Amino acid sequence: MEHSYTLTASCPDRVGIIARVASFIAEHGGWILESSYHSDADNGCAGRYYMRVQMKADSLAFRLSELRQRFAPIAEELQMTWRVTDSAVRKRVVVLVSKQGHCLYDLLARWQSKELDVEIPCVISNHDALRGFVEWHGIPFHHIPVSGDNKAEAFAEVQRIFEEVHGDVMVLARYMQIIPPDLCAAYPVRIINIHHSFLPSFVGARPYHQAYERGVKLIGATCHYVTADLDQGPIIEQDVIRIDHSDSVDDLVRYGKDIEKTVLARGLRFHLDDRVLQHGCKTVVFR
Repeated sequence: MEHSYTLTASCPDRVGIIARVASFIAEHGGWILESSYHSDADNGCAGRYYMRVQMKADSLAFRLSELRQRFAPIAEELQMTWRVTDSAVRKRVVVLVSKQGHCLYDLLARWQSKELDVEIPCVISNHDALRGFVEWHGIPFHHIPVSGDNKAEAFAEVQRIFEEVHGDVMVLARYMQIIPPDLCAAYPVRIINIHHSFLPSFVGARPYHQAYERGVKLIGATCHYVTADLDQGPIIEQDVIRIDHSDSVDDLVRYGKDIEKTVLARGLRFHLDDRVLQHGCKTVVFR
């Protein structure tokens, strides 16, 4: 991929936002590769404005640190929440998993084939069952059991490891533990979960059994950011598959695993490519 910088920002909507940002880039010789914009009106009035602008890194006469420094006054003027990332810096993904390995298998296959161009410094699990598979890939495996008696200590160790390996994002690849509120608060919009349900329907455990009992005709999966409210975080990506009365619970689980893998991979890629902008309980995803 061509070396690029990506600016993502949101701010109160007003006239001239695109012109102000594009003029700044052009004044410094910046070559825009891709740009996306969205105006989110609030009850018919001016709401919030979202943008993603990707530019050639070598078209600018200065490096990323100076780009941030020069852009800061404009961001302050426009009251922006913003960041600029460098495509040359590979993001570090720490994967958490329990016993079901299908999402982990898929992520490691994509990582090994360079489809996901990331670093995976370690995998953390509350069970030891997947150690051999992970270590076969040359990735360190940490077994941190979680029980009612040691939950605070266990998640303190998860946080310690995440900090030690300089993790950028934590991915819950069917990690069947509730993340404590203090850990959610420590990493807002940096913990991604795959829930085996088309949220907000069938939250919590055994959603396929809940769906079967309700006789639904569609089942799905949801990739979302983790917050202190269980399964209520901002949604990144979703998908569904049609089922009918002849399908058993086991069939639903089998179909669902296929959806979970693809939805998690897409949602993670959107996050890694800086295509997700979050505000409150909603996201804007520039595909």
